Amino acid sequence: MSADSALPAPRARLTQRPGFWAGVAVTALGITAVSGVTLLRGRGAAQPLTEAGASQALPELGALPDFTFTRHDGQPFGSGQLRGKPFVANFIFTRCPTVCPEFTRKMVGVQKETASFGAGLQLVSFSVDPKYDTPERLTAYGELHGADFSRWSFLTGDYEQLKETIVQGFKVSMGREPGAAEDDLLSIFHGTHFVLVDAAGQIRGYYDSADGDSTQRLLRDTQRLMKTER
Repeated sequence: MSADSALPAPRARLTQRPGFWAGVAVTALGITAVSGVTLLRGRGAAQPLTEAGASQALPELGALPDFTFTRHDGQPFGSGQLRGKPFVANFIFTRCPTVCPEFTRKMVGVQKETASFGAGLQLVSFSVDPKYDTPERLTAYGELHGADFSRWSFLTGDYEQLKETIVQGFKVSMGREPGAAEDDLLSIFHGTHFVLVDAAGQIRGYYDSADGDSTQRLLRDTQRLMKTER
């Protein structure tokens, strides 16, 4: 979201039985205002990027903790490899039957629209189903969607460590219905916001992937951020 517009708090689009999870609260940011930007529940109205807004820095919404997981190629990958490079993150799993295919297609669009930045802007997809999502499966998933692996990484690893990073670090919801069978894919839930992170590991914006205006703001804010990072 742009610093000149209201910033919606991350809201999960659940991938499981709506009746069970109707009362589950989305992970909160835990604050009501950051850097003078009010955090509102719900979807923000699209606003054009004014000259005044373009001159303002994007809000700083919290620093990510250090993390290291396993990349789709089997290599360690995390904050160490990302240091000095802004990135866009999202949260998916390869056997997701609902929102993930579209969420991934939106990331493909981000990859296309930001191609001019090359590897200077990274894209990172975190698996919320890491026990199933092996590096081999993530590689196949990335190839299926035309991922440019020079700048788009798919990460897997220990479930609890991933959950800690996603929920406590990114402030995005993730989990599984208690007592659900391992193969009950509808019991897995996660947020569907893109997260924009700067070169220092500071979160600079949340963007609802289901909202076309929001994803356009992601592209604009990414351009603004890249201008300041160069």
